[in-house]
Amino acid sequence: MSKTTRRDFLRQSAVTAAAVGTVPYFLSSQQPILAQQASDRIRMGCIGVNGMGRGNAHGFNRLVDIVAVCDVDSEHLRNAQNDDNIGRRVDGSKINPDGYKDYRKILERDDIDVVSIGTPDHWHTKISIEAMQAGKHVFCEKPLTLTIEEDQLIRAAGKKYDKVFQVGTQQRSQRNEFALATLMVRKGLLGKIQKITCDIGGGDVGGPFAKGTPPKWLDWDVWQGQCKEVDYIPQRVHSHFRWWYEYSGGKFTDWGAHHVDCAMWALDRLKEGDGPVKFTPVIAEHPMPYKDGYPTEDNKFNTSQRFDIACTFEDGAVMHVVSHSPDGNGILFEGTEGRMYVNRGRIAGKPFEDIKDKVRDMFPDEEFNKLYNGKRFEGHKENFVRCMREGGLPVSDLYSHVQAMTVCHLCAITARLGREIAWNPKTEKTGDPQSQSFIAREQRKGYEIPRT
Repeated sequence: MSKTTRRDFLRQSAVTAAAVGTVPYFLSSQQPILAQQASDRIRMGCIGVNGMGRGNAHGFNRLVDIVAVCDVDSEHLRNAQNDDNIGRRVDGSKINPDGYKDYRKILERDDIDVVSIGTPDHWHTKISIEAMQAGKHVFCEKPLTLTIEEDQLIRAAGKKYDKVFQVGTQQRSQRNEFALATLMVRKGLLGKIQKITCDIGGGDVGGPFAKGTPPKWLDWDVWQGQCKEVDYIPQRVHSHFRWWYEYSGGKFTDWGAHHVDCAMWALDRLKEGDGPVKFTPVIAEHPMPYKDGYPTEDNKFNTSQRFDIACTFEDGAVMHVVSHSPDGNGILFEGTEGRMYVNRGRIAGKPFEDIKDKVRDMFPDEEFNKLYNGKRFEGHKENFVRCMREGGLPVSDLYSHVQAMTVCHLCAITARLGREIAWNPKTEKTGDPQSQSFIAREQRKGYEIPRT
């Protein structure tokens, strides 16, 4: 089947799936992919192939055909092209994925249906929106956005282009931990939730770092993207980028994208217009002095390393986003009928002990499927592929996740300013001009994010 015929097939074979479960806003993916033959397999391009980007490519390798990879670091690009765990079709035959330094080359290809994005955080929104504009479905790593304005922009683009979009917050797909905890909270087994503690761990402290010359294999200018151009420091790039507010939100967005997301998911408070109304810095420490919310030195990690931000909802419930707690990394729910702790390895607490031998009877498959917006409960990537084929929202959909990201960004802003912030989740505005100025950032010319 030729490429043109294949694309025509995918368009002409599209059907409208029936809305099921608690899908918000509207039916996602009015034109799902229906690939019935080997020549009509889903074809993916992977943008950003180091760390989680490469790991996601490994996970997708058995579900789709990865036909192209992209990275501004030529060493990462070469490693991905030579990786047998990326360069094979589902049937085991060899693929030699094309390699690009410019992600736009992948978006231009009509034979690519979907992209996986594993770049540093400050590139996520721009590439995601442009991918949807190009007609691609999107799997994007967390944290999805760099600012609250980006939350708004990517949400608007999702509604306009209506592609299947899965965020890489795989905790939602952990059936025996976070999904079960969510069902327990929603069923009222803890009573009315009064307090939640999200222990997301503290940030790294490092520096002063020496400035240097970018290595020949890294396109430093492109790597910086929308951010202000600065001198190259090796500790700014790759696994270190998340400790700089220029490119990320530190632990607030890195692990907040997991635990804040799952806490609000359990509370069923991820609908547009919902969320905390007040953010209070109980503790907010940074590796250097801050002035008016900005670091005073440019050669050290600058995200908060020790914090406790109290996020108060209108009904009085308080969610603490903390760097350290007695229970360790995870989420502690405290309600009028008991306490329950959950992390990636276990659930603990009397409410769980009381039902652990009756879980299957109390929560049959149908209950878990509701959390999957009516789809069968399965792996995170499998759910994404299923939604591409059938239509419907995946479990970590774009719209609910940006609600969690907005809370994470507000925690970071509160920590940076070191004072309380009021927030109106319906108008998406803060209570004062200074904190409102942190909602968006100036973007470097040539790297602006599209406005749909």
